[in-house]
Amino acid sequence: MPNTTAWQTPSTPDVLRPWLAGVRTVSFAEPPEEAFVHLPDAVTKVVLRVTADGRRDVLAVGPRVRASYHRGKTRVSCVELRLAPGTARPLLGVPAAALVGRVVSLDQLPDGAARRLAREMRRLDPREALPPLAEVLPGLLSDAVDPARTELLRAGVAALSVRLDRAPAQVRDVARELAVSERQLRNLFAEGVGVSPKHYARIDRVRTVVTRAGTARWAELATATGYFDQSHMTSDFRALMGVPPKSYVTGRLPAVTPCQVGPRT
Repeated sequence: MPNTTAWQTPSTPDVLRPWLAGVRTVSFAEPPEEAFVHLPDAVTKVVLRVTADGRRDVLAVGPRVRASYHRGKTRVSCVELRLAPGTARPLLGVPAAALVGRVVSLDQLPDGAARRLAREMRRLDPREALPPLAEVLPGLLSDAVDPARTELLRAGVAALSVRLDRAPAQVRDVARELAVSERQLRNLFAEGVGVSPKHYARIDRVRTVVTRAGTARWAELATATGYFDQSHMTSDFRALMGVPPKSYVTGRLPAVTPCQVGPRT
Protein backbone atom coordinates (compact mmCIF):
# COMPACT_ATOMS: atom_id res chain seq x y z
CA MET A 1 0.00 0.00 0.00
CA PRO A 2 1.31 3.51 -0.77
CA ASN A 3 2.27 6.00 1.89
CA THR A 4 -1.20 7.40 2.59
CA THR A 5 0.00 9.66 5.40
CA ALA A 6 3.10 11.07 6.97
CA TRP A 7 0.94 12.95 9.43
CA GLN A 8 0.84 12.94 13.21
CA THR A 9 -2.44 13.60 15.00
CA PRO A 10 -2.07 15.48 18.28
CA SER A 11 -5.06 15.58 20.57
CA THR A 12 -7.42 18.45 19.80
CA PRO A 13 -7.84 20.75 22.82
CA ASP A 14 -11.34 20.56 24.29
CA VAL A 15 -11.98 24.24 23.61
CA LEU A 16 -11.45 23.64 19.87
CA ARG A 17 -13.60 20.53 19.53
CA PRO A 18 -16.80 22.41 18.57
CA TRP A 19 -14.99 23.88 15.56
CA LEU A 20 -12.43 21.28 14.49
CA ALA A 21 -12.80 17.69 13.34
CA GLY A 22 -9.14 17.11 14.08
CA VAL A 23 -5.60 18.46 13.83
CA ARG A 24 -2.67 16.95 11.96
CA THR A 25 0.99 17.94 11.71
CA VAL A 26 3.79 16.84 9.43
CA SER A 27 7.47 17.65 9.23
CA PHE A 28 10.12 15.90 7.16
CA ALA A 29 13.57 16.84 5.93
CA GLU A 30 13.68 14.43 2.98
CA PRO A 31 11.01 13.47 0.42
CA PRO A 32 9.13 10.24 1.21
CA GLU A 33 10.39 7.33 -0.87
CA GLU A 34 6.88 6.21 -1.80
CA ALA A 35 4.07 8.11 -3.46
CA PHE A 36 2.36 10.51 -1.09
CA VAL A 37 -1.41 10.07 -1.42
CA HIS A 38 -4.05 12.68 -0.75
CA LEU A 39 -7.25 10.66 -0.30
CA PRO A 40 -10.63 12.03 -1.33
CA ASP A 41 -11.70 14.15 1.62
CA ALA A 42 -15.02 15.88 2.30
CA VAL A 43 -13.42 18.25 4.80
CA THR A 44 -12.31 21.87 4.44
CA LYS A 45 -8.93 22.51 6.02
CA VAL A 46 -6.85 25.48 7.12
CA VAL A 47 -3.16 24.75 6.66
CA LEU A 48 -0.07 26.58 7.85
CA ARG A 49 2.76 25.46 5.56
CA VAL A 50 6.41 26.38 6.01
CA THR A 51 8.48 25.51 2.93
CA ALA A 52 12.17 24.76 2.56
CA ASP A 53 12.99 28.39 1.69
CA GLY A 54 11.17 29.67 4.79
CA ARG A 55 8.00 30.80 3.05
CA ARG A 56 5.00 30.71 5.36
CA ASP A 57 1.55 30.28 3.80
CA VAL A 58 -1.83 30.04 5.51
CA LEU A 59 -4.17 28.29 3.12
CA ALA A 60 -7.78 27.18 2.90
CA VAL A 61 -7.82 23.74 1.29
CA GLY A 62 -11.24 22.77 0.01
CA PRO A 63 -12.82 19.33 -0.10
CA ARG A 64 -11.12 16.89 -2.48
CA VAL A 65 -13.51 14.75 -4.51
CA ARG A 66 -10.84 12.42 -5.95
CA ALA A 67 -7.47 11.12 -4.85
CA SER A 68 -4.21 12.67 -6.00
CA TYR A 69 -0.71 11.23 -5.93
CA HIS A 70 2.43 13.27 -5.32
CA ARG A 71 6.11 13.24 -4.57
CA GLY A 72 6.93 15.05 -1.34
CA LYS A 73 9.09 18.15 -1.21
CA THR A 74 12.21 18.46 0.91
CA ARG A 75 11.90 20.22 4.26
CA VAL A 76 8.25 21.03 4.57
CA SER A 77 6.44 21.56 7.86
CA CYS A 78 2.68 21.89 8.20
CA VAL A 79 -0.15 22.03 10.68
CA GLU A 80 -3.58 21.21 9.29
CA LEU A 81 -6.82 22.22 11.00
CA ARG A 82 -9.66 20.01 9.79
CA LEU A 83 -12.79 22.13 10.08
CA ALA A 84 -15.88 20.47 11.52
CA PRO A 85 -19.04 20.51 9.35
CA GLY A 86 -20.60 23.96 9.38
CA THR A 87 -17.41 25.82 10.34
CA ALA A 88 -16.20 26.89 6.87
CA ARG A 89 -18.55 29.81 6.20
CA PRO A 90 -18.40 31.37 9.71
CA LEU A 91 -14.58 31.24 9.71
CA LEU A 92 -13.70 31.76 6.06
CA GLY A 93 -16.66 33.83 4.82
CA VAL A 94 -17.53 31.49 1.94
CA PRO A 95 -19.55 28.26 1.73
CA ALA A 96 -17.54 25.06 1.64
CA ALA A 97 -18.85 24.37 -1.88
CA ALA A 98 -16.95 27.43 -3.15
CA LEU A 99 -13.66 25.81 -2.10
CA VAL A 100 -14.06 22.33 -3.59
CA GLY A 101 -10.85 21.37 -5.37
CA ARG A 102 -9.20 24.69 -4.54
CA VAL A 103 -6.30 25.92 -2.41
CA VAL A 104 -6.75 29.59 -1.50
CA SER A 105 -4.69 31.95 0.63
CA LEU A 106 -6.70 33.13 3.63
CA ASP A 107 -5.55 36.66 2.82
CA GLN A 108 -7.61 36.47 -0.38
CA LEU A 109 -10.85 35.53 1.37
CA PRO A 110 -13.48 38.21 2.01
CA ASP A 111 -14.06 37.65 5.71
CA GLY A 112 -12.14 39.54 8.36
CA ALA A 113 -12.04 36.48 10.60
CA ALA A 114 -10.12 34.55 7.93
CA ARG A 115 -7.55 37.32 7.51
CA ARG A 116 -7.12 37.67 11.26
CA LEU A 117 -6.60 33.92 11.58
CA ALA A 118 -3.99 34.12 8.82
CA ARG A 119 -2.09 36.83 10.71
CA GLU A 120 -2.17 34.79 13.91
CA MET A 121 -1.14 31.50 12.27
CA ARG A 122 1.62 32.88 10.07
CA ARG A 123 3.86 33.61 13.07
CA LEU A 124 3.44 30.16 14.65
CA ASP A 125 5.65 27.11 14.66
CA PRO A 126 3.49 24.35 13.10
CA ARG A 127 4.65 21.92 15.80
CA GLU A 128 3.53 24.24 18.62
CA ALA A 129 0.49 25.91 17.08
CA LEU A 130 -2.32 24.41 19.14
CA PRO A 131 -2.04 26.40 22.40
CA PRO A 132 -2.13 29.81 20.66
CA LEU A 133 -4.95 28.67 18.38
CA ALA A 134 -6.97 27.52 21.38
CA GLU A 135 -6.92 31.13 22.55
CA VAL A 136 -7.74 32.74 19.19
CA LEU A 137 -10.11 30.47 17.27
CA PRO A 138 -13.11 30.35 19.67
CA GLY A 139 -13.27 34.14 19.68
CA LEU A 140 -13.50 34.19 15.90
CA LEU A 141 -16.35 31.68 15.78
CA SER A 142 -18.43 31.65 18.95
CA ASP A 143 -20.87 34.35 17.75
CA ALA A 144 -20.83 33.38 14.06
CA VAL A 145 -22.15 29.81 14.08
CA ASP A 146 -25.88 29.02 13.84
CA PRO A 147 -26.18 26.25 16.47
CA ALA A 148 -29.47 24.76 15.22
CA ARG A 149 -28.34 24.61 11.59
CA THR A 150 -24.96 23.22 12.55
CA GLU A 151 -26.50 20.52 14.74
CA LEU A 152 -28.80 19.46 11.90
CA LEU A 153 -25.92 19.28 9.45
CA ARG A 154 -23.72 17.26 11.78
CA ALA A 155 -26.54 14.82 12.46
CA GLY A 156 -26.79 14.29 8.70
CA VAL A 157 -23.05 13.78 8.40
CA ALA A 158 -23.06 11.23 11.23
CA ALA A 159 -25.95 9.28 9.70
CA LEU A 160 -24.25 9.07 6.30
CA SER A 161 -20.89 7.99 7.73
CA VAL A 162 -19.70 4.39 8.05
CA ARG A 163 -19.52 3.12 11.62
CA LEU A 164 -18.11 -0.11 12.98
CA ASP A 165 -21.55 -1.35 13.97
CA ARG A 166 -23.54 -0.25 10.92
CA ALA A 167 -23.47 0.76 7.27
CA PRO A 168 -24.37 4.37 6.39
CA ALA A 169 -28.02 5.30 5.96
CA GLN A 170 -29.60 6.28 2.64
CA VAL A 171 -29.93 9.98 1.82
CA ARG A 172 -33.73 9.85 1.60
CA ASP A 173 -33.94 8.14 4.99
CA VAL A 174 -31.64 10.70 6.58
CA ALA A 175 -33.73 13.57 5.22
CA ARG A 176 -36.89 11.98 6.57
CA GLU A 177 -35.31 11.33 9.97
CA LEU A 178 -34.17 14.97 10.21
CA ALA A 179 -37.59 16.25 9.04
CA VAL A 180 -36.15 18.14 6.05
CA SER A 181 -36.54 17.68 2.31
CA GLU A 182 -33.74 16.11 0.29
CA ARG A 183 -33.25 19.52 -1.35
CA GLN A 184 -32.83 21.19 2.04
CA LEU A 185 -30.33 18.50 3.03
CA ARG A 186 -28.35 19.10 -0.17
CA ASN A 187 -28.29 22.84 0.56
CA LEU A 188 -27.06 22.20 4.12
CA PHE A 189 -24.27 19.99 2.82
CA ALA A 190 -23.28 22.40 0.04
CA GLU A 191 -22.77 25.21 2.51
CA GLY A 192 -21.37 23.30 5.46
CA VAL A 193 -19.51 20.36 3.88
CA GLY A 194 -19.00 21.34 0.25
CA VAL A 195 -20.32 18.24 -1.51
CA SER A 196 -23.76 16.69 -1.80
CA PRO A 197 -24.93 14.15 0.79
CA LYS A 198 -24.58 11.39 -1.80
CA HIS A 199 -21.01 12.36 -2.69
CA TYR A 200 -20.11 12.75 0.97
CA ALA A 201 -21.27 9.17 1.56
CA ARG A 202 -19.23 7.93 -1.43
CA ILE A 203 -16.07 9.62 -0.15
CA ASP A 204 -16.59 8.30 3.37
CA ARG A 205 -17.13 4.74 2.11
CA VAL A 206 -14.02 4.79 -0.08
CA ARG A 207 -11.88 6.21 2.73
CA THR A 208 -13.19 3.43 4.98
CA VAL A 209 -12.28 0.81 2.38
CA VAL A 210 -8.74 2.26 2.29
CA THR A 211 -8.34 2.08 6.07
CA ARG A 212 -9.89 -1.39 6.41
CA ALA A 213 -8.23 -3.03 3.40
CA GLY A 214 -6.66 -6.30 4.46
CA THR A 215 -8.87 -6.74 7.52
CA ALA A 216 -11.57 -8.74 5.70
CA ARG A 217 -12.33 -10.22 2.31
CA TRP A 218 -13.36 -7.69 -0.34
CA ALA A 219 -16.96 -8.95 -0.50
CA GLU A 220 -17.32 -8.66 3.28
CA LEU A 221 -15.80 -5.19 3.23
CA ALA A 222 -18.24 -4.12 0.52
CA THR A 223 -21.19 -5.21 2.63
CA ALA A 224 -19.82 -3.60 5.80
CA THR A 225 -19.38 -0.24 4.06
CA GLY A 226 -22.84 -0.13 2.49
CA TYR A 227 -22.22 -1.26 -1.08
CA PHE A 228 -24.64 -3.53 -2.93
CA ASP A 229 -21.80 -5.91 -3.78
CA GLN A 230 -18.06 -6.09 -4.42
CA SER A 231 -18.32 -4.96 -8.05
CA HIS A 232 -20.10 -1.75 -7.00
CA MET A 233 -17.40 -1.12 -4.40
CA THR A 234 -14.65 -1.67 -6.97
CA SER A 235 -16.31 0.68 -9.46
CA ASP A 236 -16.78 3.45 -6.89
CA PHE A 237 -13.24 3.00 -5.56
CA ARG A 238 -11.78 3.25 -9.06
CA ALA A 239 -13.80 6.40 -9.81
CA LEU A 240 -12.52 8.22 -6.72
CA MET A 241 -9.04 6.69 -6.33
CA GLY A 242 -8.01 6.20 -9.98
CA VAL A 243 -7.25 2.50 -9.47
CA PRO A 244 -9.20 -0.53 -8.21
CA PRO A 245 -8.78 -1.56 -4.56
CA LYS A 246 -6.36 -4.43 -5.22
CA SER A 247 -4.07 -2.24 -7.32
CA TYR A 248 -4.06 0.43 -4.64
CA VAL A 249 -3.15 -2.04 -1.91
CA THR A 250 -0.29 -3.51 -3.97
CA GLY A 251 1.06 -0.07 -4.88
CA ARG A 252 0.17 -0.10 -8.60
CA LEU A 253 -0.69 3.61 -8.72
CA PRO A 254 -1.26 6.29 -11.35
CA ALA A 255 1.74 8.42 -12.33
CA VAL A 256 2.53 10.86 -9.52
CA THR A 257 2.62 14.61 -9.99
CA PRO A 258 5.12 17.00 -8.42
CA CYS A 259 2.58 19.17 -6.56
CA GLN A 260 2.10 18.51 -2.88
CA VAL A 261 -0.88 20.59 -1.71
CA GLY A 262 -2.60 21.47 -4.98
CA PRO A 263 -3.12 24.44 -7.26
CA ARG A 264 -3.49 27.79 -5.57
CA THR A 265 -6.02 30.37 -6.66
